[in-house]
Amino acid sequence: QVQLVESGGGLVQPGGSLRLSCAASGSISSFNTVGWYRQTPGKQRELVATIIRSGITNYADSVKGRFTISRDNAKNTVYLQMNSLKPEDTAVYYCNARIRLEVTGRYLDYWGSGTQVTVSS
Repeated sequence: QVQLVESGGGLVQPGGSLRLSCAASGSISSFNTVGWYRQTPGKQRELVATIIRSGITNYADSVKGRFTISRDNAKNTVYLQMNSLKPEDTAVYYCNARIRLEVTGRYLDYWGSGTQVTVSS
């Protein structure tokens, strides 16, 4: 059984910062490419940032220079440091990870249940 859990969301004023975490637990052989996505009501889920196991990253244009994705492979955890937050960053943030299962060796994609980020004065 594998679980992916996001944490760190909350209410912050414009210009503020938050750090999200995405932690995988269970029978995991390897924790590979991870992506942070966000979604607002009535809109499609959009990709915010990705990081592969080696640490190479990619960002949506809307967050470049403000958000930083990083990972700790020993802890099977990925972080999203969000600085200079804007009201338009308000969304539910989801983590998606490609995980290799310990027992079967299969690669499967998992989603967390999301964490709410609200940027408002």
